[in-house]
Amino acid sequence: MAMEFRAPWEFWSVLPSWPALMRAPAGDGHSVIMYPGLSASDTSTLALRLYLQNLGYNAVGWKQGHNFGPRAGVMPLARHQLEEAAQDSGGKVSLLGWSLGGIYARELAKELPHLVRSVITLGTPFAGTHRNTNAWRLFELTSGKNIANEAERFDLPTAPPVPTSSVFSRTDGVVHWEASVQRSSKAQPKTENIEVYASHLGIALNPSTWWVVADRLSQAEESWQPFRRDGMLQNWVYPDPKR
Repeated sequence: MAMEFRAPWEFWSVLPSWPALMRAPAGDGHSVIMYPGLSASDTSTLALRLYLQNLGYNAVGWKQGHNFGPRAGVMPLARHQLEEAAQDSGGKVSLLGWSLGGIYARELAKELPHLVRSVITLGTPFAGTHRNTNAWRLFELTSGKNIANEAERFDLPTAPPVPTSSVFSRTDGVVHWEASVQRSSKAQPKTENIEVYASHLGIALNPSTWWVVADRLSQAEESWQPFRRDGMLQNWVYPDPKR
């Protein structure tokens, strides 16, 4: 948990990185919905969404206030927002989720894959048991639900049937990194794990994460390819997730 104190420095590192970040591929204007982590709100995702808007995406928050878990009405409202975004834009929507928000993104993509272009999760604990996250007690306190029972309601480890990228960090102080690693599957080959150097609280404020998100969103809808770590700089910033 001590490593989480570096989160503010991760955000401030965006400033010197801004010129490089703006060299990311321009967006095609498609809609992106971003879901915040446990107890967080759209304020926590504002910086990343503004960056994506600068690139040309229609990036919006989930518009449900603070994320206190999948309480009554949360998922129906999330489904409605996704359906409305797809209808308004006339195209598929990309879903981006931070921590618990990534669970929402993955499960919505499983329910409504015809509306989802891609899923990107940041430090999301979808594999293993609830003991792989230090936030499980906070989840139970804020949501009023038993985390083990909630996990049994969903097939969390199975990837959505759409291109899915899991961004994780081995130095995550809240979620054990192995809980964010998607197992390969012949049934769903369009999945990948991308490792960054980040804290859990700073992973969505980290310039290396921003570049990955922009790169993943820029892919043509029917031409998905895994993230490339070519070049000395890429190999240094993005370590081999299979090492």
